[in-house]
Amino acid sequence: MAAAKTTSAVEAPTAHTNHPTSTSSNDVSIPLEDRSTSNQTPLGTYSQGTGLTVAALERWDRPRINRYRLAAIFFAFLNFGMNDGSYGALVPYIEADYGLSYTVTSLVFLSPFAGYTLAAVFSDRLHLFFGRRGIALLAPSCKVVAYVVIATHPPYPAVVAILALAGLGNGLVDAAWNAWIGTLAHTNQLLGLLHGFYGLGATISPLISTTMITKANLGWWTFFWLMAGSVAVEIFSGSAAFWSETGAKYTDVNRADGEDKGMTRQALRQKVTWICAVFLLCYVGLEVSLGGWVVNFMIHVRKGEPFSSGMTATGFWLGITVGRVVLGFVTPKFGERLAVSVYLLISVGFELIFWLVPQFIVSAVAVSLLGFFIGPIFPSTVIAVTKLLPSEMHVAAIGFSAAIGGGGAAV
Repeated sequence: MAAAKTTSAVEAPTAHTNHPTSTSSNDVSIPLEDRSTSNQTPLGTYSQGTGLTVAALERWDRPRINRYRLAAIFFAFLNFGMNDGSYGALVPYIEADYGLSYTVTSLVFLSPFAGYTLAAVFSDRLHLFFGRRGIALLAPSCKVVAYVVIATHPPYPAVVAILALAGLGNGLVDAAWNAWIGTLAHTNQLLGLLHGFYGLGATISPLISTTMITKANLGWWTFFWLMAGSVAVEIFSGSAAFWSETGAKYTDVNRADGEDKGMTRQALRQKVTWICAVFLLCYVGLEVSLGGWVVNFMIHVRKGEPFSSGMTATGFWLGITVGRVVLGFVTPKFGERLAVSVYLLISVGFELIFWLVPQFIVSAVAVSLLGFFIGPIFPSTVIAVTKLLPSEMHVAAIGFSAAIGGGGAAV
């Protein structure tokens, strides 16, 4: 069993609970490190009077293997972002290549939702059987298969069908690695960096794909050879970093009695799971719709050139990247509820500017600033889940919320 349990439980000689037990006036509690997540106990708290022991929270650099795990997860989210960010730049070329309408083209956003749904249903059980090592192997393998098929330029129905497999891989990545970082100290900052790497991937993929198509005169499908190669590296980096994280170890740490209690069903009985899921349905719908259709909008409505219009998608995702990193350090100072409310109000203002001012440059700047302020909303929602639910429900709750969020992209 791991030296540091990643659960927020407080263990007493005769009791087990998810919240710290109050001590008498004679007890002396010595917190060794603070934690921004209220439902998780400080690192190394010791109560002298009662002999309470508290499971230590791991840090990004302790134990040492966590440094490599964090690097592998960041790389996985870079690939995740490249996947999502590429749609906006590729949609106009997919539409022209197959001679499709907007409605039929939008199926590329609907198909991954099926994969996300499967990930939400089976993520917790896969963790129990195969551990995080299994997720690190299975999730990118699904994506490699999907990308290789797309790179062969199959008929459009095959593209739509195989994107469901890519959605399964991304759904497993989303749930597993968000939940794992939720067990570490300084969650706000680390999740801000994690989703910053997602934004970085989404920033560079429109630039790469647009350049390949408009400058190198390559087919849109050739971009997926690059994606397949990058995700193949993810298989090796992730599995090496989490090789010791087996299903038995995961069960030992996250199930007090060692049994499968049906955490997905239990998570779905919690109001917070549904509130976060509906919220992410709206948020991801906004994020992916903007990133996915802004290029078409700039070409056909703002009358921009294909390359410069493609760069507006890069600007949007760059704004998300910078916002998640920078505002990830600001949000904990004001609290997630107040900070997210302010971000949403500012975002509405920039959305109105983007929509109502018929100037290419103004729209390009507005959509970038819009990305900056909506960027930290997703990680802040994940933090809310980790605060309000016990750690054994994190994978199931985050996986379900992310799957419903993926439905927002389809809508």
